[in-house]
Formats: sequence, structure tokens, C-alpha cells
Amino acid sequence: MVMSVVYDPAQALHDPQFFLMRGKAVASPERASRGETLLAAAVGSGLRQVTPPALDEAWLATVHEARYLAFLAEAWVAWQAIGGGGEVVANVHPQRAHASYPDGIVGRAGWHMGDTACPLGEHSFSAAKAAAASAIHATRLVLEGAGSAYALCRPPGHHAYADMAAGFCFLNNAALAAAVVRAAEARVAILDVDVHHGNGTQAIFYDRSDVLHVSLHADPRLFYPWFWGYAGETGEGAGQGYNVNLPLPLGTDDRAYLVALEAALDRVAAHRPDVLVVALGLDIHEGDPLAGFRVTADGFARIAERIAQRRWPTVLVQEGGYPSPALGQNLERFLAGWSAA
Repeated sequence: MVMSVVYDPAQALHDPQFFLMRGKAVASPERASRGETLLAAAVGSGLRQVTPPALDEAWLATVHEARYLAFLAEAWVAWQAIGGGGEVVANVHPQRAHASYPDGIVGRAGWHMGDTACPLGEHSFSAAKAAAASAIHATRLVLEGAGSAYALCRPPGHHAYADMAAGFCFLNNAALAAAVVRAAEARVAILDVDVHHGNGTQAIFYDRSDVLHVSLHADPRLFYPWFWGYAGETGEGAGQGYNVNLPLPLGTDDRAYLVALEAALDRVAAHRPDVLVVALGLDIHEGDPLAGFRVTADGFARIAERIAQRRWPTVLVQEGGYPSPALGQNLERFLAGWSAA
């Protein structure tokens, strides 16, 4: 069966301009063109392009809080009404302990935006919903027997919390995919192979035992998201033991990554998932502009083979992987390894 790439062209409506790196305002690497590159690579690899049906927004409430969704829907207009220039970018980030929820848009932006890497433009929420629709439809295809499907989602999602945007992410696409699986009363595990820890996904499921979250990522002591992703974060309450973090040293290469991947896959196997959701980060590549690892193009093929050999029905949900000459090739090599397994 030919794998589908599920992609809604409305995702290109989000084309952020602002990005703050070490105190300097620079162009965002999470630009619309990366979706075009990835789509061309997927179609060129033989995947069948599918446009998802319109999003049933009730799904968003399975993962995200109502007042956060209201903020995303209202923020752009409210920002313009106070004379805000350009994209919505928070300039205050409260420590939430003993804090009160504000009415003004500046305060609400600070409450719901975890950092400055998620500027919200006029059409950002529409694009994020299109990405969410892609993840949800790809999951349905797998539940209906497709074997595997690739949800080409941008903006990405794994840094988005139930009530907070962060790290280029607004809606948590991988978490939504898991919610669709759980609604079908099937077992699910999320395997995050992005170079950055999936802190939003971890937080959403941290006290739950019905969704296993396993993340391989650069050690947060020296890398984004800095405050989450440590090995000691194993879940709480009913979720104790269902969050597994495998932080790896900066500069991790193919060999070391594959060793860690086997440990991650063994933990997933112990959960006995009916469906696996892979949060697919191509930013582990040695040439990625945000790279912390030294994984090669051949490494992507081997990673895909190792995952696919486990034979779980799988939803591949695109996360990181930023503009570089190798971006499309990295996806092509991953998909080649998947089909060869």
C-alpha cells in the first residue's frame, strides 16, 4: 500500500518573520518554504498527496484549554487594536505561581506564549489548524488500516502545551494524533526523535498512563527547551513511569543515536501499542541550522528501518527540520529506509 502524505496548503499561510537568537532579531527558520521542500521530497519519494477534510475543532479541546484556543483565535485582532506592530510577540512571561489571569492582550500573550519563538501572525491560527487537521486525518488513515501515513505538519507542535505556545508551536499535532487513537479505544505510544525535547507533549500526558511518551533529544542542560527533558522526569500520579526521557550529548552521531533508539523502541514495545505516533524531527541532521547532533543522511535511513521493523501501525508527524540544502534529502532517505524495512 502506498503511504500518503497528508498536507493542507493552508499551512503556508503561517510564515513567521521574527526570531530572537542570542539577543539578535533574525529571520525565523520555521518559514513556509520548509513545507514546500518537505512536500516535494515526499511526493518525489512516491507518496500519495492527500488534503485532509476540514478540521472538526472539537478535537482541539481534547488536548488544549478553552481560554488558550480563544486567545489564539482573538490575539491578532486584539493586538492590532492596541496599535501592535506586526506579529504578536510577548514581551512579558510571568511566573504563574500565585498569578492571576489578565484581561489585556499583552498580558494574555505573555500567559499563553512560553517564549519569543512563536510569533503569531494574521493567519497563524488558521495554518496551525490546517496542520492539526493533517495529523488527525493521517491518524484516521492508519486506524483504518493504512499501515503508516505521513502528516506533514507546519507549524510543528511538540513544544505546545495545553495552554501555551512555544518553540514555533501552537497546537500539539502529535498529542492530537494520540487523542484520536485513544478515542478509538486503542493503545498508543509517542516516540519523539526531534533534536529538541517534546516538552509540550510531555506536559499534556504527564499524569496519564494511557499514553506512553518517549523522547530522544539533546541534553537540555545545554540546549532548548532548557528546563524540561531531564531523565528524572518520569511522570506523576497515574502517569508515573509513562514518560521516558533519553537526553543525549551534543554531537551525538549515527552510532550512538541508534543505540539509544533501540532502548527507546524496547520501552515502546513493553507498552504494546496498537498505534505508534512518531514526532519526526529532521533537525538531528549534522547540517541543520539548529542542529545539536551529527546524524547523517544515511543515519535517517537506518533510524527509519529500525522503527519500521517493529511493524507497528505508525503515524509520522512532522516536527523540526529547518531550511538547509539537505532538508529534502533527509526526508527522502528516511522514507527510503521506511519502505525498505
